[in-house]
Amino acid sequence: MRKPKEMFDREVEWAALEQFVSSEREGATLGVVSGRRRQGKTFLLDAVVRAAGGFYFGATEAADAESLRRFSDSLTRYVSPPSAYHFADWFEAVDAVLALGRERPVPVVIDEFPYLARANPELPSILQQAFGPLRPERTGSRTRLLLCGSAMSFMGRLLSGGAPLRGRAGLELLVPPLDYRMAAEFWGIGDPALAVRTHAIVGGTPAYPNEFLRGDTPQSLDDFDDWVVRTVLNPQTPLFREGRYLLAEEADVRDPALYLSVLSAVADGNATRSGIASYLERKAVDIAHPIQVLEDIGLLRRDADAFRRNRSAYRIAEPLIAFYAGVMRPVWDQLQRQGMAERVWAASRHRFASKILGPHFEELCREWVLYHADPDLFGGLPTTVGSGVVNDPAARTSHEVDVAVIAAADHGPPRLLAIGEAKWQDVMGRGHLERLERIRALIGAAGTFNTDETRLMCMSGNGFNEHLTALAASRDDVLLVGLADLYG
Repeated sequence: MRKPKEMFDREVEWAALEQFVSSEREGATLGVVSGRRRQGKTFLLDAVVRAAGGFYFGATEAADAESLRRFSDSLTRYVSPPSAYHFADWFEAVDAVLALGRERPVPVVIDEFPYLARANPELPSILQQAFGPLRPERTGSRTRLLLCGSAMSFMGRLLSGGAPLRGRAGLELLVPPLDYRMAAEFWGIGDPALAVRTHAIVGGTPAYPNEFLRGDTPQSLDDFDDWVVRTVLNPQTPLFREGRYLLAEEADVRDPALYLSVLSAVADGNATRSGIASYLERKAVDIAHPIQVLEDIGLLRRDADAFRRNRSAYRIAEPLIAFYAGVMRPVWDQLQRQGMAERVWAASRHRFASKILGPHFEELCREWVLYHADPDLFGGLPTTVGSGVVNDPAARTSHEVDVAVIAAADHGPPRLLAIGEAKWQDVMGRGHLERLERIRALIGAAGTFNTDETRLMCMSGNGFNEHLTALAASRDDVLLVGLADLYG
């Protein structure tokens, strides 16, 4: 199978699908493909079907009888049998799908499967029976059935726990947003400072630059503010309401206003459950369910504190949601009025830099350590990269650590390979390094980590002064990480 030349990246996903659908092994197999909307799942699966001569069916929101009739018509057009299919139920339809693979491996894609399952909740159980291990219709077939969906909460439950399809799938593929480096390449942005700013708003969703913005991308740092005004904050572009739609599309979200309020609380810097509850003036137990749902659908992420057990902090996992909740939602009424975007953005730039861009830069630094940096920089391969808070009893204060790089040890406490401070706007100097030295000493004294070889990382979006640069050149335990390193 040759990947289409117009498909950007997705090498890993294409290889996994190619291996799955082209396997000559006897017996029909089932796969599940999921991912949030706009990530290119349909484009990817349609390309696989075309390359392998398979069958593709895109479900829509419809009654069960109508969906079954549409499926019958689509399969009739694909097979061209002597007489048209008129399936009485989904049992017959699934057996017809299995029959496609009697002579060769045939990929079959059912896209937006949650639509079908909501109209007919028995459908997962029907598939469970159809893919029974000893059922002749399955063992005599090489159909490769792929169920695809964008409803993350539903797709996450499809193969979990006691779900009917638990143990039946041979592939579980998540199609994620593009990595921040790949996103910069996809948008055609070569300036790292511009790439960080853009990624902090739109993330790595492939559909945005071409389908939503018709190729309108920021051309330079000087163009960035104008680009924000004419695209993301422009009510005439589809991207303007995308932040609201991403949440509304999830079926498990019963009260969008409450969920948006939770996201706004996190975007405003309230990272703990008690902080979110206080922001909303509710009890912590009242927001437990919306927080859990937001985690399940991949919009909210809980990061464990690297230094304090049973402590965690929440952050918004989708940049566009964070931008909407932190910048757009507080002034939504003004933004909906044409011609107000420039005025709103002028008043919101500082909030964007402190509440959105700063935390986003910290997350990119952690991603760089985990996925891109040479492990030799830290003296070993990290097993965990996170953040946390270190108490300083003598000074009666605490210190936030933006990047904590940890590796397991064969004996004794885990090794703390590095700790880092990430500053987006600051030119970092000797004071930042001295603060890291103090934190390293506190962690070492606590005895929970081995700090014998802990490196100190200063990570800046605005560079380093000459004193810090000179110190770093003379010491093996100091690392300076700039934008060029993040995108190098």
